[in-house]
Formats: sequence, C-alpha cells, structure tokens
Amino acid sequence: MDEHKENINAKDVNVKMSDTREDNKAKPCSRLCPAEESVPELSPSESNKDFSHPVYKEIALANGHINRMSKQELRTKLAELQLDTRGVKDVMKKRLKSHYKKQKLLQSAAEGGPTDTYYDYICVVDFEATCEEDNPSDFHHEIIEFPMVLINTHTLEIVDSFQEYVKPELNPTLSDFCIKLTGITQKMVDDADPFQDVLQRVVTWLQERELGTKYKYAILTDGAWDMSKFLNIQCQLSRIRYPQFAKKWINIRKSYGNFYKVPRTQTKLSTMLENLGLKYEGRPHSGLDDSRNIARIALRMLQDGCQLRVNERMHAGQLLSVPSSAPVEGAPPPHGPRSRDRE
Repeated sequence: MDEHKENINAKDVNVKMSDTREDNKAKPCSRLCPAEESVPELSPSESNKDFSHPVYKEIALANGHINRMSKQELRTKLAELQLDTRGVKDVMKKRLKSHYKKQKLLQSAAEGGPTDTYYDYICVVDFEATCEEDNPSDFHHEIIEFPMVLINTHTLEIVDSFQEYVKPELNPTLSDFCIKLTGITQKMVDDADPFQDVLQRVVTWLQERELGTKYKYAILTDGAWDMSKFLNIQCQLSRIRYPQFAKKWINIRKSYGNFYKVPRTQTKLSTMLENLGLKYEGRPHSGLDDSRNIARIALRMLQDGCQLRVNERMHAGQLLSVPSSAPVEGAPPPHGPRSRDRE
C-alpha cells in the first residue's frame, strides 16, 4: 500500500513549513515516506560523558568483535543470551551491541535498564484522512479516524487503545478511492461526530489515564505528517487551536534510522517491520491497526536499547526538529479544544 503515499505534494497544503526535505514527499491518507537523513544522535547523558573511562574501551572492543560476526553467529549469540533472533543482520548487530553496552554500564554505574527512561507512556497516533486518487492542489484532507495506542515503557506492553471515526464537514462524501484504501465506509463517518467533539473525548481519555499529571508521556507518529499536516489543517478547518499536548512528538522514522543506522528508504512502516523480523498485523491503512503496528516497532526498539525521545515539534505553524541536546520534557497535561476566536 506504500505506493499510494506519494500523491500529496507539500506545496498543496496551506501550512508553513521549515526547510525540510520531508515536505517533498506525499501521503494520501495516513503516512508519507519522509526524506530526513539518517543522522546519528546521542542522548543528553551520553553527550556529556567522559569516554576515557575504561568501560568504553571494553564496549568499543566488543563492538569490533560483533561487527566481524556472521549473521548465523549473531543469531546464535542472541539465542544464547535469550534475546530476539529475528531481523536483518544490521538489526541483530545493533541488538547485541546494545545488550552488551547495557550490561557493561550496569556493572560500572549501577544504573540504566532495558526500557525507555524518558517517559512512562508513549501514545502512538496515526490518523486517516479524506483523499482522492489524484488529489487536486486545493484539496483539504480532513481527519476521518482518530486512533491512539498506549505503550507502557516500563512493562514494554501495549496497555490500552482509543479509536473513533470523525465526520468530515468540508467534503462529507468519501471518494471510492478513500473507502477502498482505508476501509472506512460512508456510514461510519455519517454516524460519527465532528472533529472537535472527538478531540474532546481524546482529551478525556488521556486525562482518565493521568497522562501529563501523574505520568510522563509523549506522542509518537510514523513520520511528520500526522501532526504537522493533518492535525494542523484539521484544527484550522474546525476553527480550534492546535492542542498543546500534540505540539511535540517522536517521529519514529527518524528514531529508527538514527538508531539502526539505515537510510530513509529503509524507514517505511512495511520495511521497518520486515527488517525487525515482524509481519504486519491487521488491515493496512486502518488507523488503529497501523497504530498498533507502529507501537510494535517502538516496543522492539525499546527492547533493543533505543531511548525514544521527542525529535520534532510545531512552532508558529512550522515543522521544526528537536535537537538531541534539548532538555527532555513530557507532553503537557491535555486540555479540551479551544476556539480560535477566543483571546
């Protein structure tokens, strides 16, 4: 289904964007294939470490040995350590290196662990939106499915989910292409509520789980478009302010490319799953099923030692990158929709 993600040109969307090559790609209903480069990143704690400590020499020597291992040797060693043996060779190398690094740092500093240390929960979002097979330049994509999948980073489990369909108001009749692509029928959206009502229930769902108050959390998406394009445009169409809790997020494609050191061409959803030894579960372009599969990738990355952290944000209508040196902050407590007409 990925071939359909190249049909929207960023210049056709009425939103200011920063200088990012991701804008030159397209996403018809759910995601685009971003054009960000794979740039290695260090966590704030790593960037300030003294790498002269002997433990880092041990880690470097181990990494060199791992680099010389064959695919079968990697799989055998992972099995001995009772680690996941699935995935392509580069993924298995990264998994083994991360495991060894963790063990050595645990021995020397008595800290660390196998889970994400930045957030208690990660909330995966993957919208579905109205679309045409050949989207005209003035076509406005309206959100028609609002899914959320909640990951507990301490137990490394999917613990909850939310899904509601949304009634489009500007173009209330779905195209045949959109229905076939997403599996969302005309009756589903006809029976749904407007976006601002659904957003209020999303906020209530987040509040009931004490996210942003008792627990630290972050939003995670598959690419930049869900927040920077679809949510941004939808808020304009619904005449509500862009929600504060969604202004920063984890773009898993960037995180995946940086962690496994692969080019952007290897960060499509289907490719990420395949390289991790996973198969897609459910119906492609179902927002909830897509979100669950994105969550499975995030869980595998956490298990492999990746510390997922916010790497993109919206500011004054522009998509900006969040540098790895920036302070790590959770999303703020969610609040209900506010009218754009209110001061």
